[in-house]
Amino acid sequence: MGLRQRILTLPVMVAFVLSLIWRQVGSVSEAVRVLKRQGMLWTEAKPVSQQAVSEWLRTFAAELFYRVLMDILPQMHQRWQERQRPLSKAMAWVLERFPEVWVLDGSTLDALLRKVDLLREGEGPVLAGRIAALVSVASLLPRQIWYEEDSYAHDQAFWERAVESLNKGILLLFDLGFTNYDWFDRLYLSQIWFVTRAKSNPVYQVEHILHSSAGLHDWVVCLGQGPTECATLIRLVEIQIGGRWYRYLTNVLNPQLLPAEYVAELHRQRWRIEDAFNVVKRLLGLAYFWVGSINGVQVQVWGTWILYAVLVDLTDQVAEVLHRPFSEISIEMVFVVFTISLWATIWAK
Repeated sequence: MGLRQRILTLPVMVAFVLSLIWRQVGSVSEAVRVLKRQGMLWTEAKPVSQQAVSEWLRTFAAELFYRVLMDILPQMHQRWQERQRPLSKAMAWVLERFPEVWVLDGSTLDALLRKVDLLREGEGPVLAGRIAALVSVASLLPRQIWYEEDSYAHDQAFWERAVESLNKGILLLFDLGFTNYDWFDRLYLSQIWFVTRAKSNPVYQVEHILHSSAGLHDWVVCLGQGPTECATLIRLVEIQIGGRWYRYLTNVLNPQLLPAEYVAELHRQRWRIEDAFNVVKRLLGLAYFWVGSINGVQVQVWGTWILYAVLVDLTDQVAEVLHRPFSEISIEMVFVVFTISLWATIWAK
């Protein structure tokens, strides 16, 4: 692509973008001064201008950052599999029955700043788009991340791409925004198992009663009616907790494989993806955008997820050293300690 002859090659710009995120530099201009003065990560100091870097962020193919991300994720997953550290009791139980457990969810990105690029003359907020991710419950590592320029894109828009990324036999967790009876049927035909919440007033016919007591209903039902009817049978689990009823749907019809008591516990693991989004958006700064172009936004999105994967991998290394479950180690604290140690190294030089 003619990039090898440039000063701002892909390795240089990956170092620049990751440093911009990790160091939480306030602006591109400040980051350019750092790059010119001392270099960043594996890149030595480069004689570049702010205009050149800004133009690069506006026009350089964000797809290359995405490819870097997709290149490192399988390596991170492999490293997680090879490490020796205990799993939490709930995680150990579910991984004995399902090869993988994934969470699917979407998140709207924050507003772009009006002072950047072509947005200076406009009025009102402009959102940066929407992302969706498929994240491992066990490792918190993503398998896939998707970006939509339309900030109002519905979660349903991600179903096709998500299912294409899933293997047979896995367990998928998702929330109400992904409720779609057609996709329930397609998941069953693809031998993909799921657990999700049920709406407060679902229409259904009970086909078989697995269990019924004062605080627990476990039924096999036919969801919907008429043209919206689900073609495959679904299991409806209703559990009373603290005087309130919670309703869940799953296509795992065998209570021996998935006892009703574990359904609610499994769905609570869906919040693991909210933890991932919180790290990406708040800790790593994806709530603040340096540029106004869609290309620049995508560069920042993919760069942030690259740094997120590295941070999760580092946290898992800490868990192995301490011989503690990964879920007990604070990613935020690892980030702080890692940042302080790197700054100490830089200052010592």
